[in-house]
Formats: sequence, structure tokens, C-alpha cells
Amino acid sequence: MIRFENVGLRYDMGPEVLRDLTFEIGRQSFQFLTGPSGAGKTSLLRMLFLALRPTRGLVTIMGRDASTLTREDLPPIRRRIGVVFQDFRLLDHMTTYENVALPLRVRGRAEDSYRQDVVDLIRWVGLGERLNAPPAVLSGGEKQRAAIARALIDQPDILLADEPTGNVDPPLARRLLRLFMELNRTGTAVVIATHDLGLMEQVEARRLVLSEGRLEIYD
Repeated sequence: MIRFENVGLRYDMGPEVLRDLTFEIGRQSFQFLTGPSGAGKTSLLRMLFLALRPTRGLVTIMGRDASTLTREDLPPIRRRIGVVFQDFRLLDHMTTYENVALPLRVRGRAEDSYRQDVVDLIRWVGLGERLNAPPAVLSGGEKQRAAIARALIDQPDILLADEPTGNVDPPLARRLLRLFMELNRTGTAVVIATHDLGLMEQVEARRLVLSEGRLEIYD
């Protein structure tokens, strides 16, 4: 679904921060992206969802050369990639329901065509009692689950999660991991960027390890 071939990234005229990355994210795969702080995990995630273009190399996404994609090509491809940001990015003036439904509302979908799907998804992530709550009254773990639901509402082929357990306690981290595993079993490819070794030890999965700008893969 996504393939990198000899990809490099530098910012402005500085040295390459990522070098010679070659790997692929297959359909229905599950992997952790890890490495020390500052290794480039977030930069790599940004390239995976086309928010950042590499300075060299080939990125193929959904069968398309990413360098040839026009501005009009991007929205339908990005809808196939759900992203859970480290800082949640929930809108403070909206309820949990409204935040999760926002991607569909922006596309002009009629509410009666998606309301039940949104409610069911919010219940699936364990926030049924927080349906009408604004982010200000949600705990960190609840905000994280709301962000996951919003990323899933478009039924993406790939889910990218940036440090999804970084702000929660170990029991909730395990619960979030179970959500990601269940999602993967339903057919979605999952990439979790994390430095939490305890989390990674709970499931046997491929590890993409960034160190000093290079990537090692452990299947």
C-alpha cells in the first residue's frame, strides 16, 4: 500500500535527517515504528500521510508515485489514511460526537447518513457516556480515544498513530493497544510510532527502528 525506495529527507540546506529508507507497509499489516527521541519518527509519519515530501527517493502510495500527485489527487488518498496525532487536535468548541463526525461533515455528508455510525464508533472506543462532552472535560485517555475514533470514521485502509500511549497510564495503554489490534484484525494496516518498549513487548509485530537517520527492520 505504501512503499519507500531509497528515500532521504533534509530540511532546508541542512544534513539529511533520514537516509536511504527502503520499506513497505502492506495490506492488513501491523508494525511499530520506534527509535530514540529525535530519531525522525514524526517526520517519517508525515511522509507516510503526504504532509511532507522527501528530498530524494521514490514513495509509492496506493499504486501512485507520490511525486506526481496533484493537489486534487491528495484528498481521496488521504481519506484512506487515518492519523492519530500526539497532541490529539480535537476542537475545543465541539463535543466528542462533533469532533468524530467532523471529517464527514466537512465533506458535505448529510448527518442522517452517518449519525449512527459515529455513535457506534464512539461506543466502540469506550466513550458512549462522553458523547456530548467537550474536550475540556475529557481526561487524557478519553481525548486519545476520541482522536482514534475520528481517525477511523472514514474507515481508512491504514492507521498511523504517533505516540498514542505517551500520555496515559499502563492499563489504558494496554486497552488502546487492544483497540489497535482489533482494528487490524478487521483489515486495517496499523503503524504505531512509540518509544514504549513495554507496549511493544505485549504483541509480536514487525518493528521499524530508526537510529541516526537510518532504518532497520525486524520481522
